Amino acid sequence: MKINLTSLAGLFVVESFRLADRRGEFSRLYCERELSAVVDSRRIVQVNQSRTSIIGAVRGLHFQYSPHAEMKLVRCLRGRVWDVALDLRAGSPTFLQWVGRELSPENGLMMVIPEGFAHGFQVLEADSEMLYLHTAFYTPEAEGGIHCQDPRLHIEWPLPISDLSVRDHSHPLLSADFSGIML
Repeated sequence: MKINLTSLAGLFVVESFRLADRRGEFSRLYCERELSAVVDSRRIVQVNQSRTSIIGAVRGLHFQYSPHAEMKLVRCLRGRVWDVALDLRAGSPTFLQWVGRELSPENGLMMVIPEGFAHGFQVLEADSEMLYLHTAFYTPEAEGGIHCQDPRLHIEWPLPISDLSVRDHSHPLLSADFSGIML
């Protein structure tokens, strides 16, 4: 695995390398030893998988408030997605800046999204499947969200948004006085 820095402190893009032969392929999806520099003493406590069938659909932007804030390690297992991490940390020099990357099984990229970031993705290929590793349990009362089309964010979704869940559509736009989330 190769850990790559991004323009946002604490946000990493990890490359996994595939070994291929006539039988197929092998790829390491997670290695505590290799990722210890970014995961540190956190533990993976929950693993989730999603499948989204509609091209252009967006899931997100989601996060959890402290004390249930979580680091997420996110991969695309099937299809292709445009994955976005948005810095919501109060006082951060990169507050409200985002990084997007295309994730696919072919490129083997994984986003490592720290606490204090919102996460979302847009489906670029039908029936895309995502794998999420979380360092905190899902806690409904700590759940937060921001509308993925908030004009203050200037997120450049590659496709017109074709579908949003009722929940994601109801996420608020940021208020003028929003100054971030505390960790």
